[in-house]
Amino acid sequence: MVEHVVSVALSLTTPERVVVVTGHQAKEVEQLLKPSGIGFVRQAEQKGTGHALACCRRRIASRDGLLMVLYGDTPLLSAATLARLREQHRQSRAAATLITTAVPDPTGYGRVLVDDAGNVEEIIEQKDLKPGQESIRIINSGIYCFRAGLLWKHLREIQPNLVTGEYYLTDMAGILRRRGHSVRAMHVQDPSELLGINTRADLAEADRLLRWRKAQDLMLSGVTIERPETVTIDPDVTCGQDTVIEPFARLLGLTRVGADCRIGAGAILESAVLEDRVTIAPYTLIADSHVAPGASAGPFARLRMGARVGADARVGNFVELKKTTLGEGAKSQHLAYLGDSDIGAGVNIGAGAITCNYDGQRKHETRIGRGAFVGSNATLVAPVEIGDGSYVAAGSVITEAVPPEALALGRARQVLKPGWVTRRRKT
Repeated sequence: MVEHVVSVALSLTTPERVVVVTGHQAKEVEQLLKPSGIGFVRQAEQKGTGHALACCRRRIASRDGLLMVLYGDTPLLSAATLARLREQHRQSRAAATLITTAVPDPTGYGRVLVDDAGNVEEIIEQKDLKPGQESIRIINSGIYCFRAGLLWKHLREIQPNLVTGEYYLTDMAGILRRRGHSVRAMHVQDPSELLGINTRADLAEADRLLRWRKAQDLMLSGVTIERPETVTIDPDVTCGQDTVIEPFARLLGLTRVGADCRIGAGAILESAVLEDRVTIAPYTLIADSHVAPGASAGPFARLRMGARVGADARVGNFVELKKTTLGEGAKSQHLAYLGDSDIGAGVNIGAGAITCNYDGQRKHETRIGRGAFVGSNATLVAPVEIGDGSYVAAGSVITEAVPPEALALGRARQVLKPGWVTRRRKT
């Protein structure tokens, strides 16, 4: 959740001007966000939102300009809304501008009383509502833009709540008004954008909305998504025009999909790169791997750990590639395991063939030259090299290098015993 919020914040400013207040599981949160270059402040005791902001006083060097307060559990907040908040506050003379929205059931939220000019008159907590105020549907999102100088000047005036002992940032609206400053409201029509996460049900709903937004963006850019309510597509995924995504597919992480591709039903792509005109059949798993133009994989194939499939190559059903390069136009159509291998262009791998890459202590590489043919159920014991244009007979166990254009057989001689079954029955 907080990654989404930080990403939105970084759309408005530079990393050194973004500070995340951490408390519960602080080390884990800071480790997650550290690569973004932002700063952190520890709130050792969680004593409310006003206290959390007060912890930042020394960390934030600038006492002038604007200061925006966001919440780490509002992942649906958009960059466009924050940009509008910033500009609206800049153009006003208010000390603070807060985001409001209307919800069908405001129970549990603080209500906001706003006059006809858009000035906030009062923020009333649920427990303090007077008769007749329960029907007010305008709520406080808790997201603010402050004049930094005025905020720091009056922040110490927040008093602890008599019941909880916490310092609530919502009190700043009343404090600023009593000091003669105006506080304005910026209304957001879509309340889902301000959805906070308090329960697993809230989390599921936010995830559903986030996925739906992403699917809409892709469809508007020219991607066909069959049954968009069933797919899972992460925010950083990209897809080219005229790509088709079938139901229940999952595109995760930093996946990049080119134009005119087809992603089959139930396929899972995680940080995968698919160039143009790639076909991924149903229930194929591809992680951290690259598929070149015109290639295909699946159904029920698996590519992982840096596998690379060349242009127009074919990976068939129940074929697994691990840390393997399959050359241009090469084929492995059925039931094969190809690990730690470099396979040349035009190679044909028969059904059931495997590369034995692990000796119990170390991994070893198999190299298969251009145009070679590896028969069904062949076992290539690495390290081993199969030369260009050579043939490996079906059922062979290959432990030594095969020169180019050679035929390699590594299997026991067949023995026939006529009448053996008849004699066995009699005994």
